Amino acid sequence: MKNSKNLRDLTCEELEALFKQRGLQTYRGRQVFKWLAQPGIYSFDQMTDLPKALRQELGEEFSIFLPEIVKEEVSSDGTRKLVLRLEDKELIESVIIPEADHFTLCVSSQVGCAMGCTFCLTARMGLRRNLKPHEITAQVLRAREVLIREGLSEEKKLRNIVFMGMGEPLANYDNVLTSLHILLDQRGFNFSRRRVTVSTVGLIPQMEKLGRDITVKLAISLHAADEEKRSQLMPINKRYPLKELIPACRRYLLPKGWRITFEYLMLKGVNDSPKDAHKLAKLLKGIPAKINLIPFNEHPALPFKCSSESAILRFQEILLSHGYVGTIRKSKGRDISAACGQLATRLAA
Repeated sequence: MKNSKNLRDLTCEELEALFKQRGLQTYRGRQVFKWLAQPGIYSFDQMTDLPKALRQELGEEFSIFLPEIVKEEVSSDGTRKLVLRLEDKELIESVIIPEADHFTLCVSSQVGCAMGCTFCLTARMGLRRNLKPHEITAQVLRAREVLIREGLSEEKKLRNIVFMGMGEPLANYDNVLTSLHILLDQRGFNFSRRRVTVSTVGLIPQMEKLGRDITVKLAISLHAADEEKRSQLMPINKRYPLKELIPACRRYLLPKGWRITFEYLMLKGVNDSPKDAHKLAKLLKGIPAKINLIPFNEHPALPFKCSSESAILRFQEILLSHGYVGTIRKSKGRDISAACGQLATRLAA
């Protein structure tokens, strides 16, 4: 039923409470929650362990709508980009990334983005709206359906979730937090906390709240080691500058042995000099950190070029000399505009 409450927006505890309010046993809520974490479930009629009368009642009052895949592109490297149409006809993109022994899914948290980062195509869309929890978890279900259809799920599992698609996750805090609780729940999706990463440009209040509210991996989109450069690249730095962001990272509640990942785009002649590398190492001193060096994905609409391979390797060597793990991220899906910073929905009529 259009505009009815979508039960996919609810955690297991919320579903249990809903059924209790209706005078039913709470285990019915757990049954529904388990069904909703399975790919290929589009109707209450498929929930065969529920009484037929209850299935009919739920179908009349509630929705379990899933956004549909309206376009799918496959890169030469095996990366798959999915374009999903939401109930209000807005479009979002998510990316299935093949790894050695598993798949990683890059999910979107907003339609567009309001952060205005100058190196990102999504920023050019502006912010259209926040995604609801069911629109976030639906990306996982649709990805699993694709892998099952292609016979790929038999070879390796969809194991990692990264909130690095369209939008700033922490600007949609409540809905993202709900989706995290749903994805991590052992009674449903059952993702490991070590396999779920939330990326942020550095919204400090929400970042600190995340550390208190739930345990997942944290990634910071850094991209520069001094205030002036970062403000030019990322307007958010004027609101939450490095002098406040870095101390917040030091305070962030991390389980023992975990590290914060710092994302660093390699932009030719902008932030890739040896001096920049030494600055970055000094900036992050004392923080349990992993640094991802990301070769920039060039696009005619963006005013930057990618650093040379030699510059990236030199940058990495300097970080290693300071004792940091500096990983050069291999760009995947570039030929289908599915790589870092390239997600900007467009669909031919």
